[in-house]
Amino acid sequence: MPTLPLRGLVPMAHVADVARSIEFYRLLGFEVRSTFAPEGKTVWAWLTNGKAHLMLNLGNGPINSGEQAVLFCLYASDVAAYRDDLAGRGVKVGPITYPFYMPEGEFRIEDLDGYVLLVGQSDEVSL
Repeated sequence: MPTLPLRGLVPMAHVADVARSIEFYRLLGFEVRSTFAPEGKTVWAWLTNGKAHLMLNLGNGPINSGEQAVLFCLYASDVAAYRDDLAGRGVKVGPITYPFYMPEGEFRIEDLDGYVLLVGQSDEVSL
């Protein structure tokens, strides 16, 4: 049975502190598209950076980074320059590696809740 194509997919990560996570992701170039803050506390946010989207939602309990079965894959047109820029702004970045699936290079970042972000080199990703 044919289905209509999707228009996109936006991951939603549960985090310990949405406002704190927003500030971290701003260091990566994300901007706030929308938030929900009942009683003055931000409990949900939608962030964007170019064609990359991420939603953050306040977790119901402690975030256990060892139990997170998700990776976030980001793509930059100049992975080395993006890495250097982040490192210069105090973001802890891993070394550039060259695995078989990303021969032009990728590096790893962990956000404040332990989520792994892999930033790879690509001029061809269009989502």
